[in-house]
Amino acid sequence: MLDHTGIGVADVARSAVFYDAALGALGLRRVMQLPEDLGTDGIGYGRDHPIFWIDRFHPHSVKQHTAFAARSRAEVDAFHAAALAAGGTDNGAPGLRSPATGYPQGYYAAFVLDPDGNNMEAVFRG
Repeated sequence: MLDHTGIGVADVARSAVFYDAALGALGLRRVMQLPEDLGTDGIGYGRDHPIFWIDRFHPHSVKQHTAFAARSRAEVDAFHAAALAAGGTDNGAPGLRSPATGYPQGYYAAFVLDPDGNNMEAVFRG
């Protein structure tokens, strides 16, 4: 069971624009910043406590993949739209994924590359 995770980014402020929008569409927000109130070194996103961090301490541009649970197909759609509007690159439009390619039945997802090329996903399993 995971408590939290995170990735390194080249520029926290630049990446924060992307993650504020993309994760905001999933109901996540900034819940912690380092240094406090600045967020120039790291930002933790979550609802009550940080579950996903972006920071300047870990290696960046290593092409990581993170999937965030959405509460509906509409949230997946909103994540994708918000991420693209905030400078992300489409890596798979919202839609059902095929069991023939290894996805479980009802797997509705969207994929977007963040400013460092990490593959961010929102998924609803319905």
